[in-house]
Amino acid sequence: MTIKLFLFVLLVSTLIKNDVVPANKNFSVRTSYYFSVKGDDKNDGSLQHPLKSISVLNTLHLNTGDSVLMNAGESFYGNVHLVIKKISINSFVLASYGNGTATIDAVNGSAIEFQKSAYVNITNINCKGSGRKNGNTKAGILFSDCNNIQLSKIDISGFQKSGVQLYNCINSQLNNIYAHDNGFAGISVEGDLSSKRNSQNIVITNCSAVNNPGDPSSLKNHSGNGIIVGHCTNVLIDHCMATNNGWDMPRIGNGPVGIWCYEADSVIIQHCISFQNKTSKGGEDGGGYDFDGGTTNSVIQYCLSYENYGSAFGIFQYASGSPWHNNVIRFCISENDGKISAAHAGAYIWNSSHDSAQFKNFLFYNNTIYNDSNAAISYSVESEHSNFKFYNNILIGAKEIIKGNYADDIFLANDWWSLKNGFNVKGNTDFKNWCITNYKEQLNGTVKAVNVMPPFKSAGNAIVTDADKLSEFSNYKIIRSSPILQAGLDLQSLFNIDTYNKDFNNQPINKKCIGACTSK
Repeated sequence: MTIKLFLFVLLVSTLIKNDVVPANKNFSVRTSYYFSVKGDDKNDGSLQHPLKSISVLNTLHLNTGDSVLMNAGESFYGNVHLVIKKISINSFVLASYGNGTATIDAVNGSAIEFQKSAYVNITNINCKGSGRKNGNTKAGILFSDCNNIQLSKIDISGFQKSGVQLYNCINSQLNNIYAHDNGFAGISVEGDLSSKRNSQNIVITNCSAVNNPGDPSSLKNHSGNGIIVGHCTNVLIDHCMATNNGWDMPRIGNGPVGIWCYEADSVIIQHCISFQNKTSKGGEDGGGYDFDGGTTNSVIQYCLSYENYGSAFGIFQYASGSPWHNNVIRFCISENDGKISAAHAGAYIWNSSHDSAQFKNFLFYNNTIYNDSNAAISYSVESEHSNFKFYNNILIGAKEIIKGNYADDIFLANDWWSLKNGFNVKGNTDFKNWCITNYKEQLNGTVKAVNVMPPFKSAGNAIVTDADKLSEFSNYKIIRSSPILQAGLDLQSLFNIDTYNKDFNNQPINKKCIGACTSK
């Protein structure tokens, strides 16, 4: 992780709160407007005399410091469209009042849309549309050209596009969003195509993207993503979950991924779970995580991926993308990924630009890949790249451990194991012979790697679905007697790689251990 990314994490950690605005508390605001389906649009909007309809809400002259409060347990039909100007130090608040949660039923439109607004706080609201194939053609919550946005405790479903979509927004926080049964994505962040900086400083925490199958109207590009961010800078995705997305993408071609970024700088994806994501029959991708075209200075760390159609880790550069460089994947676990789509491996490397200068400087260390049907790592026929390094990883494949053209890459202190052959790379089953003849795994003339099946506690049996439980996920811990505990390299002392002294289980690292779980 770069110093820039580390400072960004410290900054956003002070901003994250589990309950941004409690729905049943008094707000320090200028004017409050209450709404109830039992109210009357001729009322003054007080708690005793609430207003009734969203059509009236859209006519109110609202600014920062004001609040709109909807009666919990009631459904309000319509589409909220507002512009909020900053005139006070407080945020504009849209929330439920009373016990429970109010619902905005948008039918075929967007539930909530803000344009060119500032300091907006939406909390404890349900939003639903008529369904991605039943008439809805919009995103559920859409912010365009806004700043200082907070969304929390929102259940959002039934929209053809994204459940939550941010476009050209800065300084925004999404926390505890349950985005499910939408089309294009559960959550998407996008910026102007001309720059990565029109959308920046975005924090996405404790969010779940579940069963967002695909956009039936999108026939020329991917859909069915969990959480996707593009054309942006400084994004943190933390303690999030994505599952069962992408299974109804209406095309064959490039496909969706559980949690990923593209044309993005300084993205951190950490402490997340992405599992059992899919793609269309015959389609591509359907993976767990992805650093796609134009990604720079970014990190995936402490994440779990399992049973995705595509690879756990897509390492991709497309022909029209800006340069891809300086990215890191570390202390992550992949279990039985890539069984269906083209990857057929836990990590998949692809570059359609055919230019290694456009796809360079990648570090992959202290990860564990276990695959009982395919390879650990696969390189596409199109995979020109430069300066890719793999240190201290556990790489387990069903038969062949690695496929494709890895010749120019550096491998040091990894554990290689074929479940069928003990060792097998391109038919060579002699581990030491492979190391020597291919100039791999050698440090100062000595082979510095191991070829053993790690004594895991319970490989191949991941069932965890809660990101808060990742620190307790012990299936891939190494028992005390294993030589793997001291077979790796101290990356900080040898290569000045700062590992930040924390492993997959949030424990102090054993600096010479191989794999994601280094503690005994």
